[in-house]
Amino acid sequence: MGPAGQPTGREGRPPVLLAVAHGTRSAAGQAQIRDLVDRVACRRPDLDVRLAYVDVQQPRVGEAIRGLNAVVVPLLLSAGYHVRVDIAEAVAANNAVATAPLGPDPALVRSLESRIGGADAVVLAAAGSSDPSWRADIATVAARLGAHVAYASGTELRVPDVVARLRAQGARRITIAAYLLAEGLFYSSLHRAGADVVTPPLCADPAVEELVLARYQDLTMAPSRL
Repeated sequence: MGPAGQPTGREGRPPVLLAVAHGTRSAAGQAQIRDLVDRVACRRPDLDVRLAYVDVQQPRVGEAIRGLNAVVVPLLLSAGYHVRVDIAEAVAANNAVATAPLGPDPALVRSLESRIGGADAVVLAAAGSSDPSWRADIATVAARLGAHVAYASGTELRVPDVVARLRAQGARRITIAAYLLAEGLFYSSLHRAGADVVTPPLCADPAVEELVLARYQDLTMAPSRL
């Protein structure tokens, strides 16, 4: 244990918290993810907190993790391809460990619930994937919210189509619960989908930084994993 009662890694120091985001070309989205990671670092000034990506931006996780005693925390909302392949391969190649992704988690559901307001119908809008694990996670969150699932990409259950169907069924006030961490192409498209309200990206909620640290703590409190 470290001097403050915190677990230490192989070198006597707390493992690096390597937050791994998807990556985006959106300047606003990039800033939001950096801000999230900065807030995590401010909460735990004793930790070396770093940021890497699985796509679009640099450094990629495989490069950033090299030579580190690290715990990877995926800044991703479900256990899809990037978690099971990109992050898993980088972790295995570097004798590191990875936590579960941020979602699905009750903290994210509570965050969305607090933003929905008095809607007749709620559409849970996620990025879109054909990965069965990813879709199962999205279905779990939608069930907890009592929401209709829709995707910002792909050819089925598109967000505008689901909103239009709910309008045709008589819904007067429709809220899109954006199941996205930060702004980007997908988030921008939600504002053109015909709903009355689109909730903000999740990353601004302090509950998300708490969740990042909880994921890290879950593994660092298990010494056999480090």
